Amino acid sequence: MTRMPAYILAALLAAAPLSAAAQDRGDRGGRDGDQDRPRREQSDDRPRVSMGAAVQRASAGRPGRFLGASNRGDTIVVRWEYPGGRVADIMVDGRTGRVIGER
Repeated sequence: MTRMPAYILAALLAAAPLSAAAQDRGDRGGRDGDQDRPRREQSDDRPRVSMGAAVQRASAGRPGRFLGASNRGDTIVVRWEYPGGRVADIMVDGRTGRVIGER
C-alpha cells in the first residue's frame, strides 16, 4: 500500500516535462490553435528580405550607382542611376527578394 503513492508521484513527475514542453510550444491539442495566436503572428506585414539584400539583388549585373531605397508595403523600391543619367526605380518583392520590375 505504501508503494502506490510512490508510483503515482513517479508517473506525475515523468509526465510533467512533456506537458510543460507542449505549453511552451503553444500546443493546444486541436487544429484550431491558430485562432488563439495573436494577430501579429498570423500575418507578418514586415518584409522578410533586408533592405541591404534587396539593394544587392537589384544592383546585380546593372551598371550605375545606387541612389536610395524605400520600403513600400511588401515591395522595396531601389532607386538606381544608370550611366548617362537615367534614373529608374527597381521594385523588389520584400518577401521573396525577387526583382519584380523596373520603371
